[in-house]
Amino acid sequence: MDDGIEPGNRRRAGGVVVRIGLIAGTLDIGENLLFNAFRHITPAMIFKYIASGLTGTWAFSAGAASVSLGLLIHYMIAMTWTAVYSVAARRLAVLIRRPVLCGLVYGALVYLFMNMVVLQLTGLPHATAAATLASRLNGVLALMFCIGVTVAVLVRRAALAATATKDASAALAS
Repeated sequence: MDDGIEPGNRRRAGGVVVRIGLIAGTLDIGENLLFNAFRHITPAMIFKYIASGLTGTWAFSAGAASVSLGLLIHYMIAMTWTAVYSVAARRLAVLIRRPVLCGLVYGALVYLFMNMVVLQLTGLPHATAAATLASRLNGVLALMFCIGVTVAVLVRRAALAATATKDASAALAS
């Protein structure tokens, strides 16, 4: 694969994506757990629901296996969105220059894509009632801030650190 990135840098970039994805995913799920605790929805119920997107109704009767699968899926999704932003930021400088604004927009786009495309393709059970305004608002704001802004700011920080390292290496070599 020739993407213009040296193998060592590709490994470093992968580590950055994992680290940022774990941070953003933790903020997102933490917010979700807190919001749903007030609605008497347990963490196990949340992770089983996430797992049901892949497995259908099996997740609701599978116990710890589906909770673990839901946790894994959640973090894989967070890392995927982190990787998408990271790759885009290499091509679109505005994503590095304006991380908060771009992160807010990115989080809103993630929300739309997850709800209008991804969830439609999953095995998730159909809701019996319409989502409340509070639930929708919480969902979009969580993705805008916990995923969008977090990923954008941390990708910017990593990009600036990589540039500083490269500049320092070039100065030492000359």
